[in-house]
Amino acid sequence: MHSVLEISSKSDVDLGIQLSAFNLVITTKKYGKKLSVETAFQGSKVFERGGPFVDLYGLDSRSAKKDIRLKESGNLTKFSFFGVDFPLVPRTYFYDWIYINALAQNETLAEEVKGYDGFSDIEFNPKKSINCQAHSVALFRSLVNNNLLTDALGNPESFLSICHPHYENQSRNIGVQDSII
Repeated sequence: MHSVLEISSKSDVDLGIQLSAFNLVITTKKYGKKLSVETAFQGSKVFERGGPFVDLYGLDSRSAKKDIRLKESGNLTKFSFFGVDFPLVPRTYFYDWIYINALAQNETLAEEVKGYDGFSDIEFNPKKSINCQAHSVALFRSLVNNNLLTDALGNPESFLSICHPHYENQSRNIGVQDSII
């Protein structure tokens, strides 16, 4: 029998709730700052007229996601996380990188996901969002299964280089309308 883990705040399993981007915490290596994946993602957005809004790093996940500046600052141009810039393409690169780093830091959670064959995210709506935490966990498992996790997490460039074939396949499956961020 195959087991699927729902990864969201709506999960029936505590592990799935803990793996929600609203709850999963990353600790920055240089500054030792703890923040949720969601606040890291939202606070790192850079727009035509503002950002990154690093003050969001200190907020709870829901407040960070609803900050009005995220809607009123023009088009998204890149991500900048503690001075490291990430491009918008590949589309899920920055989110995957931040999520997988956070999961790798939480060794107990990382070990527990190995007990599942697949992952779902009932909260994910492809009409409203690009990133999916279930996708990031599946990519994490793929890196682990192929003994590439340590190399991938060396730095963002290594991550992108190792995951390049994944992102190439991802871009081939995107329709013309879906390719606009």
